[in-house]
Order: sequence, then C-alpha cells, then structure tokens
Amino acid sequence: MDFELTDDQKSIQRAVADLAATFDDEYWSERDEKHEFPWDFYKAFADAGWIGITTPEEFGGSGLGILEASLLLEEVAASGAGMNGASSMHLSIFGMHPVIKHGSDALRQSTLPRIVDGSLHVCFGVTEPNAGLDTTRITTFAKRNGSGDYVVNGRKVWISKALESEKVLLLTRTTKLEDVDKKTDGMTLFLTDLDRDKVDIRPIPKMGRKAVDSNELFIDGLEVPEEHRVGEEGKGFKYILDGLNPERILVAVEALGIGRAALRRAVNYGKERVVFGRPIGANQGLQFPLADALARLDAATLMVRKAAWLYDQGLPCAREANMAKYLCADAGFQAADRAVQVHGGMGYASEYHVERYFREARLTRIAPISQEMILNYLGEHVLGLPRSY
Repeated sequence: MDFELTDDQKSIQRAVADLAATFDDEYWSERDEKHEFPWDFYKAFADAGWIGITTPEEFGGSGLGILEASLLLEEVAASGAGMNGASSMHLSIFGMHPVIKHGSDALRQSTLPRIVDGSLHVCFGVTEPNAGLDTTRITTFAKRNGSGDYVVNGRKVWISKALESEKVLLLTRTTKLEDVDKKTDGMTLFLTDLDRDKVDIRPIPKMGRKAVDSNELFIDGLEVPEEHRVGEEGKGFKYILDGLNPERILVAVEALGIGRAALRRAVNYGKERVVFGRPIGANQGLQFPLADALARLDAATLMVRKAAWLYDQGLPCAREANMAKYLCADAGFQAADRAVQVHGGMGYASEYHVERYFREARLTRIAPISQEMILNYLGEHVLGLPRSY
C-alpha cells in the first residue's frame, strides 16, 4: 500500500479546497444561526460534478472510489464548512450505494442521474426511537395491499435532510421480528416518494449542525409501489450493511477536517494574540497541546487512508473502518476543544468560529455509531472477547 496520493487525487484536494474556500466561515455561521440549508453551496458542488464522485459513469457520475470521496469531504470540512457542509452532501455521495448495487435498472435510471446533477435530494430512514442501534428491532412495517404494492406505517428519528428531500431510502419490516428465524431477516428496503400528506416531518432542536436539519418522521399510510423496492423483499438489512463501512470512513475524515480547521485557527490566534509582551503561542502550555493535536490528527489520517484503500480494493475493512472512525473522531474533537482553550474567553464567542467547530466535532463521537459501540465491536470481533451487550 502506497500512502502517497496520486496526481489526480491531489488535484481533487486542490479543486475542492478552492471551491469550498468561496464559502467562508461567516457564511457557515449565518447558515447555522438561521437554520438554513446551504442551497448555493450544494448547487456549486453539484454543478462542478462533485456530488457524483462515486456514482457509476453510466448514470452521470465519475465512478471513483471511497478514497477520492474521503478526500473531497475532508477538504469540505477543513474549509470551515464542518459538518454543515459535509452533511449536506455525504448521503448523496455514498448513501445510494444499496440502490446502485441492488436496485432495479428502472429505479437507478430514474434517480441516480438526478442525484448527480443535484436536483434530487434523498434522506435515509433507518433509525427508530425504540430500536436505536439495534436495527433488528425496528417496527415500521410495510404491508402488502390488494394490488401487490405496500402500505407503510411507523416512526423514524434523527432523519437528516428530510425537510429538503423528495424521496426517502426507507428500511421497514415486512415480517415481524417474532416471526423470523434470524432476527436480521424480514426487513425490506425501499426508495420511495416522501409524501407529505402521509409523512409528518418534525424537526429536532439540537446542539449543532443546525444548517442541516434532523427530524422525526411519523408515517401513516404511506403508499409505496412495488417497483420502489430495492432488491428482494426481506433482504433489506443485508443491503444496508453495504454502506456501513463507507459511512464510517467518510464521517471519520469529516472529523479530521473539522480538527484541522480548528487547529489552523488556534495556531493563527497563538501567533497573533499578544499577552505580557509576547505571542501566547510562545508559551509551551499552549504550544504543546496544539502540537499533540497535530500528531493525533496525522496518525488518525493514516488509519482512515488505509481503511478507504482496503474498501476500494474490495478487501475486508470493518476493523480499519471502525478504528478510523474512533481515532479520527477523538482527534478531531480534541483539536477543536484545544482550539477553544487557546482562544480563552474568545473561544466561547461565535465570532471566532471555534465554538461551532467544537459543537460539530462533538457529533462525530456519537454518530453514525458511538465510540463505545466501536469498542464493543473491536472487543468482540477483533480481540475475540465475549459479547458485552
């Protein structure tokens, strides 16, 4: 494995950084404060072709790998856009993989080109209030009607971009948990219209990443045509597993990007802020924590690069993807926390932006999987210890 990026990959980094730089910290602070989706930012990246970076060329995309997508999203986050910028597009970049791999030709042709050009927004409906990370216990149910189509009833939570989305990639049960031999059986995946007459969308007030909404969905009698089903009935859980490792890799690099943005601001402040006749960055009490943050970010970068490379080679990467998410989330949050500390009282002020980085970096230690659940995975599946939960 060669850790040196190719010339094309370096070109991706430069081009994305240049485009992202046209949306400065003030832009993102305003979007965050007003809870406004960054439409012009999203359109700029769609018009430049970046939304389709991993979509196959036959559907208008670039057909590149998760490594290239990770370079894109890291640069977006590092520009100061943070999770607000990255979350506006990362589902479009990797979330449609189950449809690409398992969807019908008609479903792919009707949706993927519109994802690439930015005209179609899709949210991902998996998580439920009473199931949490135990996806096998979801209760949202799709029942066949007399015509062979489905009617869906249930509730979803923490659904990003539902307010902006036309469609939802929706995981349901088509067989109740008590009626299956294996608890992962009996779940079915659909890509269908988000009919506002049948789905009540309620935004969740939250700590950060306020430009991209998170919502509860109350689904009451949503009619879903059979042709909107992704793959076979009852195989939906298997299909969503295809996207778990890429999601962890991409959230990992978003955490890295936030950490690097925070570190950049902390270093600049350390050079510029003079107290007792000298720049505060000359004090080892501030310099050492920032140097330590740099070392941790660089070390975490190596792990996430390896995870992305393994995935793109078609090799097992669950161990590396989970480790990457764990290490990058911690490194990014630590860098953001230290940036706030270096700024002192001004770090608590919105005008210096590091408090926004801090709030968004904190999210990466919870979503899409908590740090503790990653340790559970490593303990059981890598170290071979008894299951702890």
